[in-house]
Amino acid sequence: MFLGLLPLKALLKLPSIKAKRFYHRLFTPLVTLWYFVFQRLTDDHSLEACLCDAFSGGADALNEKLASQLRSQSTASLSDARQNIPWQFFEDVLRLQARRIGQWTSSALWHGRLVALMDGSTVRLRPFASIAKTFAPHRNQKSQAYWCLMRVVVTFCARSGAALDCAMETMDRSEQALACRLIARAVGPHLLVGDRNFGIFRIVQTASLAGHDVLFRLTKSRARKLLGAPLRQGSYAVKWKPSRHDQLEDSCSTQPVAGRLIVATVQTVQGRFQQLYLFTSLPDTCEFSMEELVRLYGLRWHVELNLRYLKDQMDLAQLECKSADMARKEWLAGLLAYNLIRAAQLCAGLKKGIDPLTLSFSSARRRLEVWLAHFGRKSCGIVASWTQMLDALGRCRRARRRKPRPNEPRAQRHLRQNFPPLHGSRAKARRRLGKYASKS
Repeated sequence: MFLGLLPLKALLKLPSIKAKRFYHRLFTPLVTLWYFVFQRLTDDHSLEACLCDAFSGGADALNEKLASQLRSQSTASLSDARQNIPWQFFEDVLRLQARRIGQWTSSALWHGRLVALMDGSTVRLRPFASIAKTFAPHRNQKSQAYWCLMRVVVTFCARSGAALDCAMETMDRSEQALACRLIARAVGPHLLVGDRNFGIFRIVQTASLAGHDVLFRLTKSRARKLLGAPLRQGSYAVKWKPSRHDQLEDSCSTQPVAGRLIVATVQTVQGRFQQLYLFTSLPDTCEFSMEELVRLYGLRWHVELNLRYLKDQMDLAQLECKSADMARKEWLAGLLAYNLIRAAQLCAGLKKGIDPLTLSFSSARRRLEVWLAHFGRKSCGIVASWTQMLDALGRCRRARRRKPRPNEPRAQRHLRQNFPPLHGSRAKARRRLGKYASKS
């Protein structure tokens, strides 16, 4: 499946690596890329685990001579290969992988458009080496600055759940600016779905110039100002004009954007009623009815689940890297590994004739991890085991809860520790400890 999504000929044509020369080594760019992904698919993320897998023939399908020619037990050669690959290559690979996943099914498009769910998050980093210079430590009112944060914005396919593209920056750049970057380089007609954080004129303006449609939720005050009348349930034709407070893209026109404002009342799972204010650039036709767009916006919640899978299941909430470039590579490699799981779910769903998003992501990850134990090794039953894995995966449905989960406070009970909390840098703490040791 890895080779099917990322063939070597297609990888070598990517612009970020096409002009870069690599001298002959056992860990080729393809093998190195695979072990980036392998680290996120297994619980042991160390380079030694990758080297042990290479010695056992885990990457012989990518390089036949790898296991037989490996001699040293040191991870230095793998580490050097990881450093030589530019992080922009991982961005190109992610977009290539997403396009090939979308080609597997004809139902990926909705009325000729790819429905892309958009949201942002942050990734926690330790201030090692040059990381603190690139991603400045985040300071709040209650604690001192220690953790560095990397802001990310990701778009996901609403049909398969696969990650389509990602933008990464420091905390100085807003999620809206990163979203505009993703919209500008998206290929093909998209329908962008986002929450109130993205329901601003700047993003609508960028999408209109790029030829994409939008379905964004608005705040009540912005919806009232856009309509210029009391908000009542229904669909209204509007023209969105920028205000003097709106930030605009330099390359975009300041002309008003025509669209519709939808005011709808929906009932939540808990039985409460909620008011929705949606702006869309889709025309008012029977294909894009008010009820259909409200139902389509309900899929936006999947982006919250996808980000949770990335942080919890793929262990990407905190990255232990020593450089800013490696942090970008690790995050993008995590997205590539996440897409492999989504691709396996899509294959199982197509085989069973069911929606792939109804399958359990954690169960798919476990079964794919077991299958990886045989990947690349010379075995006549590898095709049969892949088919058996898809059959088992197709039976891993998500549990249907009879009762909704109760609301839980976002707090945890800490265990009592014998050590005091560390304030300031660890280097200063070491120096203080050295002074006390010299006195004794």
